[in-house]
Amino acid sequence: MEILQGFADAVVGIFEGSGLSTLNWQNYVMIGISIVLLYLAIKKQYEPLLLLPIAFGMLLVNLYPSIMAPPTTQLLTEAQCAAQNVAVSGHAKTVIDGVTYIENPTYGGLLYYLYQGVKLGIYPPLIFLGIGCMTDFGPLISNPKSLILGAAAQIGIFITFTGAIFLGFTEAEAGAIGIIGGADGPTAIYVTTKLAPHLLGSIAIAAYSYMALVPIIQPPIMKALTTKKERSVVMEQLRPVSKLEKIMFPVIVVIIIAIFLPDAAPLVGMLMLGNLFKESGVVERLSKTAQNELMNIITIFLGTTVGATASGQNFLTFDTIKIIVLGLLAFCMGTAFGVLFGKIMYKATGGKVNPLIGSAGVSAVPMAARVSQKVGQAENPGNFLLMHAMGPNVAGVIGSAVAAGVLLNVVG
Repeated sequence: MEILQGFADAVVGIFEGSGLSTLNWQNYVMIGISIVLLYLAIKKQYEPLLLLPIAFGMLLVNLYPSIMAPPTTQLLTEAQCAAQNVAVSGHAKTVIDGVTYIENPTYGGLLYYLYQGVKLGIYPPLIFLGIGCMTDFGPLISNPKSLILGAAAQIGIFITFTGAIFLGFTEAEAGAIGIIGGADGPTAIYVTTKLAPHLLGSIAIAAYSYMALVPIIQPPIMKALTTKKERSVVMEQLRPVSKLEKIMFPVIVVIIIAIFLPDAAPLVGMLMLGNLFKESGVVERLSKTAQNELMNIITIFLGTTVGATASGQNFLTFDTIKIIVLGLLAFCMGTAFGVLFGKIMYKATGGKVNPLIGSAGVSAVPMAARVSQKVGQAENPGNFLLMHAMGPNVAGVIGSAVAAGVLLNVVG
């Protein structure tokens, strides 16, 4: 009989410790959402390098919430230590109201510790280091006017910032929401961890979802704002850029940004360091490591831990719906303003600039530039806009980091 009772107690203990008794409906909804995101990452290949780890991190935290639990410290009397077989020696002691307590620390979950790289603002700049190693600023240097288009595409950030405040968000939360319009995941994560860490899951998922949906969201906006004649413009070939120009560019940019906008220095500094690795030609090993092994490792840690912030209790709120809608609005406005400024340049140059390249001012590199190429070639099969669109595209990377610096300076 005692054996049966012990077996029954063991079964009850297993059940009480399982997810069947600890998870709620919110967790199950998030598990379903994570599976949908995994499908989009694997089957549809929507930004899989980040969407897949984000989705799996979301799955893990809703199946096993303790994986993101912070460390805690129990205060136990010596009698309690003896009852729980906790060693007294080696532990710190605290005296409260004349009673001596033994401090018994417990460890946090695995992803809690990995998440500190996000929380402390370490992972996003390291991602920018790798991006810098893979980025060719030649098209931007060759056509500096591209900076205007990259800057224009950031206007949606600040309009959305204002709109979010009217919808009841604080200035800090509005700044984190607005940065989604830059279509730059690492920048969105960096700004959110500084301004509104409690919104990180919602903002990160919105940012990367819209980055993945660039080929779907942008073309209708581009076609609605341009004429067939404008979309068919064939642009002149870009001038060659010297090695000296490519080496000087990252140094000059980081000096200017760090002096006038210090809050953007961590992101822009790492971006330009990576680019200098690439263009200098003297540290090939460092360049390859930064853009391959290091970036791959950081991407795994960043994606998984950001996804793990999207627990059901934090994610399934009315604020999340507002964030997703505002993020889409920010992204659409960024695309629209880029195209509209492209139209202005088309008029100012007598029809030499194809307005479609303005849509690449959002910093989804190189996907946005490829969309400009695809839409332009659909109108004129002999049109090759990719390199022209890369100018605004890489300008958008710098622009989103600068916008982040502005927001951190104003509301941080």
